[in-house]
Amino acid sequence: MRQLLATGWMHNRLRMVVAMFLTKNLLIDWREGERWFMRHLIDGDLAANNGGWQWSASTGTDAAPYFRIFNPVSQSQRFDPQGVFIRQWLPELASLDKKDIHDPAARGGLFLPEGYPQPMVDLSSSRDRAIAAFRSLPKAVTA
Repeated sequence: MRQLLATGWMHNRLRMVVAMFLTKNLLIDWREGERWFMRHLIDGDLAANNGGWQWSASTGTDAAPYFRIFNPVSQSQRFDPQGVFIRQWLPELASLDKKDIHDPAARGGLFLPEGYPQPMVDLSSSRDRAIAAFRSLPKAVTA
């Protein structure tokens, strides 16, 4: 989010991670994120932004399966194994090694710098909650 606010841009993979975190881990309506991103993106395109948020939230016409939920930690480990992006945009974490930088709270907060926030939600239990919420929705009726 710091990158988006500073530059008006964010890589598409990270846009999807943010969208899934907001809509699935936090169960916030996708339209909130879609509006916020459109206000801040310099490359904001109504169709692409709107469709991307619906896809990530598993609500659009060609939506991701509801059980597809990107884990921000594993996505970071996979696509930025050295933590270069995190070191740039979260300099308070720059001194952490390449393992701990992706999830500084994993070891009971031992690596959290003074004043750095604890995680907002537990990724595993919030994923389970999202899947349960989607499963409880009534099935669409097709004629």
